[in-house]
Amino acid sequence: MPTINRVLVANRAEIASRVFRTCRELGIETVAVHSDADSGLPYVGEADHAVRLPGTSPADTYLQGALLLDAARRTGADAIHPGYGFLSENADFARAVAAAGLTWIGPAPESIEQMGSKIESKKLMEAAGVPVLGNLDVETATEADLPLLVKASAGGGGRGMRVVRSLADLPGEIEKARAEAESAFGDGTVFVEPYIEQGRHVEVQVLGHGEGVEVYGERDCSIQRRHQKVVEEAPAPALPEPTRQALHQAARAAAAAIDYRGAGTVEFLYDAERDRFFFLEMNTRLQVEHPVTEAVFGVDLVALQISVAEGEAVAGAVRPEGHAIEVRLYAEDPGADYQPQSGLLTAFDIPVEDGIRVEAGFAGGNEVSTHYDAMLAKVIARAGTRQAAARKLASVLSRARIHGLATNRDLLVAILRDETFVSGQVSTAFLGGFETGLRPSSTTEAAAVAAAVALAERAGAARTVQAGVPVGWRNVTSQPQRTDFEGDLVVEWLGGRDGYVVDGHVVVAASPTSVTLETDGVRTTYDVAVAGLVVDVDSTHGHVRLERVPRFVDPADAVASGSLLAPMPGTVVRVVVEPGANVSAGDPVLVLEAMKMQHTVSAPHDGTVAEIHVQPGTQVAAGEVLAVVETGEDA
Repeated sequence: MPTINRVLVANRAEIASRVFRTCRELGIETVAVHSDADSGLPYVGEADHAVRLPGTSPADTYLQGALLLDAARRTGADAIHPGYGFLSENADFARAVAAAGLTWIGPAPESIEQMGSKIESKKLMEAAGVPVLGNLDVETATEADLPLLVKASAGGGGRGMRVVRSLADLPGEIEKARAEAESAFGDGTVFVEPYIEQGRHVEVQVLGHGEGVEVYGERDCSIQRRHQKVVEEAPAPALPEPTRQALHQAARAAAAAIDYRGAGTVEFLYDAERDRFFFLEMNTRLQVEHPVTEAVFGVDLVALQISVAEGEAVAGAVRPEGHAIEVRLYAEDPGADYQPQSGLLTAFDIPVEDGIRVEAGFAGGNEVSTHYDAMLAKVIARAGTRQAAARKLASVLSRARIHGLATNRDLLVAILRDETFVSGQVSTAFLGGFETGLRPSSTTEAAAVAAAVALAERAGAARTVQAGVPVGWRNVTSQPQRTDFEGDLVVEWLGGRDGYVVDGHVVVAASPTSVTLETDGVRTTYDVAVAGLVVDVDSTHGHVRLERVPRFVDPADAVASGSLLAPMPGTVVRVVVEPGANVSAGDPVLVLEAMKMQHTVSAPHDGTVAEIHVQPGTQVAAGEVLAVVETGEDA
């Protein structure tokens, strides 16, 4: 069997860093590959060698098997670890790796093929005695089957997945799912199955080797948005012990049915109301959420993958200890339907403490592009109990400093502190409407006061004349000073020899970067960071991102009434209407693709499409005018 000395990771960001860490511990050299957009990310510098993949899109870079094999040849790598996503479950690439004389750190290509099609794998599992859900299509689906779930046969991570609640919508949703699947995985095959509304996503970690299949417990991954996991934990809470054991046995049977080798995950849909489960799919690779299993079992799954690839013996799994919870920190805005964010990450600092593990793909100063998944990092907490792990993780997240982009950090903290979550009552429907009202208005108002005072101090510190005059001082005060922020948020304040005066607050201390306020007799210190018009405020109440309203606006920046602006940077994949077409409010006008997801831009009101400024393939920036829909009054 081969001895591995130099590993090329055919992936990017945090998973590449994760594999590099284990390789360093084992004395194995590492090779990174990177697109032009990723050249400044931390993982590139962590590797012993790095090779550029010209271009930015996945199709031109991380999905180009020939380029990856050429990078391995040029750097003398003798093994390839695929990570997850991209080519990790591509049987042809696995075969090409072996044909090049390299070691593939993953399962046999035949196993990938058998489980690669969700349609065929369900047939295989049914034959092995594993419970499965039935397949439907446009012709066979009935009203009684609703709601339905359209899924990509070759993919995962929520791409190519749509919930359908009306049979009339099914054909259109199938086409959208096909387009997303084709873009993300190069395979537009989709299938339809019944959708269990309050189901739980429970998956089992397996490791196949020469002597059989080891089971490293289960994980609950039910907290999801857009069918992508947000919170994962091990072991699964509130799971009857007989059901837990039945899940383990079903997963072992699934892996044994294809003589599986290496790390893999068998995913199930668990119906808690009826205490039954169904096979969803088998991921023939390492999962994003593998750290929670490592935390409770005390193992290194990447090291075990390498051991299996080298033909070494694998020790049996031990009993898990404690509880671990992982959250995925995304560059997205939960309050705007989880709209992905891109741009400069001006600060990125997550406390690392006892029991906390951070796996990040970015650092402060990195640019978050639109070409890949929006995940910035995974943060994992391990403790003796589930409640203690949730508390520890929420505390660390609340104290993190993440500036420059909107993230789901506050949503994650709210989930971890939610009584329903803490009690173990989780399901895939958990997040429905959960993001509303996350931050009390009083918290935002106090943060705005702190921001206004810090901005005043900043202006005072920048003065080159009359530096001794108190900030905001006026000989004859006629009205308060005003600091305006987006969202109609206005702070009125007075300055003078005795300091600042703000209704409802006492300014105890102030500097350009820190303000202490006393509100209702309670003192709170706010850290303030300014970048252009954006002001980030952090405190024990959490993070608030504010944007100042400029005093003067360039008329050239004004846009016509009815303009449809790009909600994010991306690529136009489809224009639905033509100039002159009549549309109703909510009708689709065009479709953008960003961060591997498609986003429909709809008409804001009834009217006529006066202008279309883009065409399929056009790259657009956030805020760019895409089209104009005029009403009768606009004409």
